[in-house]
Amino acid sequence: MNRRTWLKIGGLSLGALCAGPGPRLAQLLAAAETSAVDRDFSVILFWANGGPSHLETFDLKPGAPQEIRGPFRPTRTNVPGIDICELFPRLATMADKFTILRSLHHERAEHSGGTHRFLTGHSSLAANLPNSENPEIGCIVAKHLEPTARREVPVFVGDTQFYGAGPAYLGKRYAPFMVNPNNPVSASGNNVYDPIPIFPPQDGRSGVQLVADSTLRLQERANLLDQLDGFRREADRSGALDTWDRHHRRAVEILASRATRDAFDLSRESAPVRRRYGDTFWGKSLLTCRRLVEAGVRFVQCQATYRLPVAVGRTSNWDDHSVNSHIFDAYRLKLPVLDHAMSALVDDLYARGLDRRVLFIFCGEFGRTPIIRHQDPSGRPGRDHWPRAMSVFLAGGGLRMGQVIGATNSKGEHPVERPMDSNCLLATIYRRFGIDPSQHLHDATGRPIVILPRGEVISGLVG
Repeated sequence: MNRRTWLKIGGLSLGALCAGPGPRLAQLLAAAETSAVDRDFSVILFWANGGPSHLETFDLKPGAPQEIRGPFRPTRTNVPGIDICELFPRLATMADKFTILRSLHHERAEHSGGTHRFLTGHSSLAANLPNSENPEIGCIVAKHLEPTARREVPVFVGDTQFYGAGPAYLGKRYAPFMVNPNNPVSASGNNVYDPIPIFPPQDGRSGVQLVADSTLRLQERANLLDQLDGFRREADRSGALDTWDRHHRRAVEILASRATRDAFDLSRESAPVRRRYGDTFWGKSLLTCRRLVEAGVRFVQCQATYRLPVAVGRTSNWDDHSVNSHIFDAYRLKLPVLDHAMSALVDDLYARGLDRRVLFIFCGEFGRTPIIRHQDPSGRPGRDHWPRAMSVFLAGGGLRMGQVIGATNSKGEHPVERPMDSNCLLATIYRRFGIDPSQHLHDATGRPIVILPRGEVISGLVG
């Protein structure tokens, strides 16, 4: 079996581990003992796929012309000088516990290209790509933290694949573990699919059935090993079989782990806690995310999708074109629910002392146009794609909270204070994980590719 075939089936590349172009296994194990990886830091990424409007959430422009500003008014928070949307009354009472980045930007204005650019740090060659050309940040975290990860929980968990994201040349081994089989429509550009839960369905079924590596079920892995008996006998003579068996056992341990199953079991939370998060898709999603990081998962990502009533719009994401939804009616429905769930999570992180090691992020691939459009025949309002400006909500992570970093101009068109490439957020997160983004990974041909081609740590966030 040659190396190309081995990579195609998503198995462990013995060539790369033992004698390939990347670090040898002994080097990886030695590095794991001395690396600066933060063994406690974790991330919850609540991904507003489609791109939420900064002008309706965290960067309102009440003095802008009517065709720009929208109907919502800013409200003061408990931190002087920080104003957010009036539909966030709970978050407004805890601005000392979060930070808003208002000056990130990039150059890709299509959904998958923008997602790829934001989550990988690289601009893709293809437009409208369902699968990434470079590994997203969660996959890189999974690769780097795997040697020191807890045995009983996965490193990286998600609800589904993002459009334009994925493990790329790292292989499916570093894709997120998922509570349900991967829904391919989520990576297709379709924006009307139902929200995909990260929590188990409440239909009477017991336990959790994780899907490993996005596509290979445990049984399929076992069958794969049966088919490779001949190869295993050959590999056994070189001692490589022990390495493969260890990774196979790792998958079994995760899938059969009580710690993993319990982390997904919301019934283990008290009724008051569940009420505080809310009996909503977002409330149960964020409560599950908190349980996962508390159990030891290092990177959790979940789409912040929302099923709108037909009268308001046809989309389930944040792609707020006029043809998709009445953006302001949609936000009147979504933002109070988001306020409820996010404020509960932020409060919970601080109450449990998790704020020092768990970073919560809410954002999408870009912002929305600083002008209201009315392309739909009904004349309803909407906004289009706008990567030149966006708002990113951060809470915890041992970073400096209670501030706004950066500013856009009076119309929300572009940054005028501390303009930063979106890679700066990735660089900051990699630093917290102890991962050097100037390191190179190797694609399937052995070509070295830098983790992050540019981007500086955001100095106002780290001490």
